Amino acid sequence: MTDYLLRPAALPTLRQRAALRVLQLFGWKVFFKPLPGPHGVCVIYPHTSNWDFPIGLLATWAMGTQFKWLAKDTLFRGPMGRLMRHWGGVPVDRRAPMGATRQLADTMLAAPSFWIGITPEGTRAYRPNWKSGFYHLALTANVPMVLVRFDYGKKELSLVDTMTPTGNVERDMDAIRAVYVGSQALYPENAAPIVLAPPRDEQPAQRKRA
Repeated sequence: MTDYLLRPAALPTLRQRAALRVLQLFGWKVFFKPLPGPHGVCVIYPHTSNWDFPIGLLATWAMGTQFKWLAKDTLFRGPMGRLMRHWGGVPVDRRAPMGATRQLADTMLAAPSFWIGITPEGTRAYRPNWKSGFYHLALTANVPMVLVRFDYGKKELSLVDTMTPTGNVERDMDAIRAVYVGSQALYPENAAPIVLAPPRDEQPAQRKRA
């Protein structure tokens, strides 16, 4: 993986070099493999801290790649909204139905370039599983996923491992789990197990049996 380690001297712009040097000042290393096409989903895990955002933002500047990212629509209200959109933010209404997946897939494919980062945990607090939106989006749009690994133990951020979902959920999730083995969250007790949440139509029955 050292072949993909970013080094300031190899980066073409002052902004990229400056962003990487800031990360290095705090001990972070960034590993980046060129993206496998113009469209895709970045699956970001683990996500247990607000520090993930500034570290990730600096890393995208260092890579010189524009990523979109989803955040609740309330964060885009007021004077910060314009800045967050400039940084790639896409507001979402968390009350909206999953039918929005098709719309987001169409928006992605209509753009010349559109990579979106999604944290499948959906929250920095502990939850017992991953939300499945990232998987359905990649499957619907038929685009690859980059498995983004935060490792606070080693202070490494990796965008190297890629895969395209096959529709075989069990096999795909096994492959995803294998990539994230050993990745340490800032707050490990809040990291969700790498297991997809059951379909919505199954959840009421489960609650009833409980």
